[in-house]
Amino acid sequence: MQSTFSLQYPLILASNSPRRKEILSQAGFSFSVLPSDVDESFSSQTPFEEVPAILSERKALALSEIHPNALILAADTVVILDEKILNKPASKQEAFAMLSQLSGKTHQVITGITLQSPLGIKTKIDRADVTFRSLSHWEIDWYVRGGSSMDKAGAYGVQDFIGMAGIEKLDGSFYTVMGLPIYQVYEWLSPFILDAKQSPILF
Repeated sequence: MQSTFSLQYPLILASNSPRRKEILSQAGFSFSVLPSDVDESFSSQTPFEEVPAILSERKALALSEIHPNALILAADTVVILDEKILNKPASKQEAFAMLSQLSGKTHQVITGITLQSPLGIKTKIDRADVTFRSLSHWEIDWYVRGGSSMDKAGAYGVQDFIGMAGIEKLDGSFYTVMGLPIYQVYEWLSPFILDAKQSPILF
C-alpha cells in the first residue's frame, strides 16, 4: 500500500478528471474531490496561452470562498493547433475530425494550475509541444469508437492507445499533457508536508 503525505491543511482537488485524480494520488497525496462549477467562457481577445491559467484561477477562487482553510488545487488544459483551441469534442464525428487535424503535425498542450492556500494564491501555466506521426483513418476510427476521446481536450489522451501509438515526439512534461504538471504541484505542496520530513531516514 502506497504511503501518503500528511499535510498542514486539507487538500481539495477542484476537478473530477480521472487523470488528475490518478496523478495526484500516485504522487502520494490524499485529497477530497470537489469540482468547481464556474463559467468557463473567456474573451475572444484573450491570448490562448493565458486561457487555462485564467480558468484554473477562477475555479480555485470559487471554492476558496467556501473552504478558506484548505489547499485548493485547480487545473485547466487546452490543446492549440494552428492558433485555434481544440476543446472537448461534442460528438464522435467531431473527435474524428480533430484527430485528423492533429495527424502528422505538432500542436501545443497548455495546462494552467492554481493553488489557493491560507497563505495566498499561485497560478502558473506549463506547456508541452506534441508531435503526432501521420495517423491512418482506421487507427483514428478505432480509437474514437472506443469512446475514450469524448472527455478530453483535443479528443485524445496521451496515456491512451492513440497517444502511445501516435505520438512520436513530446517536448515537455508527459503529465502536463495528461492534465496536471505534477512536478510543479509537488513543489507548491511540499512546504505543507508534515510527517515525512520528520520521519527518521531508514537507509
